[in-house]
Amino acid sequence: MVIWPLPQIQECAFADWEEDRPISVITTAAAWAAVQPLLAHLTVTSQIEITVADAAAWQALSPAVQGTALYAVGGGLAVDAAKFLACAHGLPLICLPTALSVDAFFTWASGVREAGCVRYLPTKPPDLVLLDYAVLAAAPPSIRAAGICDVLSIATGSWDWRFAEAKGQNSPAMRYMAWADRTAATILDAAIECAEAAGRGDRAGLQQLVDCLALEVQLCNQLGHSRPEEGSEHYFAYAVENILGKGLPHGDLVGPGIVLMAEAQGLQVAQLRRALDACSIPLNRIPPAAVEQTLATLPAYVQQHKLPFGIAHTLA
Repeated sequence: MVIWPLPQIQECAFADWEEDRPISVITTAAAWAAVQPLLAHLTVTSQIEITVADAAAWQALSPAVQGTALYAVGGGLAVDAAKFLACAHGLPLICLPTALSVDAFFTWASGVREAGCVRYLPTKPPDLVLLDYAVLAAAPPSIRAAGICDVLSIATGSWDWRFAEAKGQNSPAMRYMAWADRTAATILDAAIECAEAAGRGDRAGLQQLVDCLALEVQLCNQLGHSRPEEGSEHYFAYAVENILGKGLPHGDLVGPGIVLMAEAQGLQVAQLRRALDACSIPLNRIPPAAVEQTLATLPAYVQQHKLPFGIAHTLA
């Protein structure tokens, strides 16, 4: 088993960052518009705009990669594509998040949409994640700290992991470990603790959220799987996107999934709701009819895609 490392993480204002190499920038239109003036001093030989989480589309963009390093500027979509392209070209990757919207800035895999579900392709972690806290604080409130969803999902993901153990449904590679469950619970508590400050864009709150995201990712790296933080709440997000189509941010899908699955698991949801609300994660952007349809079909969906066992497998 390979235990992947976290990227190096460094605080630096984007405008003060020094880079002598010619680079390709992997970005999205909104993110680039927000920070391009801060990066005007860089030698950008190629700017590649990403619009979909699709490996074939990313591969088609491969000939546009130029220079001797790749920069990912934006959120999860940009960094996932950049990890794919950096791996394909054997280039170093620097990640410049414009919002703490996901945990993908710290992971070694790229999420792609495939056959109605999300699959994670082994790629590489960024070599460096550069954090400009003024940029992060200025992000739109609904995505500024939306990555908290990938930590709050510990509540439902770890419940699923314990549930699967009780039902004899954990594979040997994903066997339950009580110490890891306790560690995940501590990270969850830290995320709830910083939710209000991170949601406001306070530096200390954003810093603590970075710590929570990094610790959650490294815990999963140590285990070789993501059971402590990814379960039925993410399955709901994957499934409902097939009804809604692409367009809603990750947090807008996973946040409601956390609340719905926590209720199904019999967990107390008030604290989770307060943390989501503090980080401006909307819980009402999925039409009720789409929620009902997804819940009704979720047991068949998780069976079809062979997702690890959880409460979604048993919904009536």
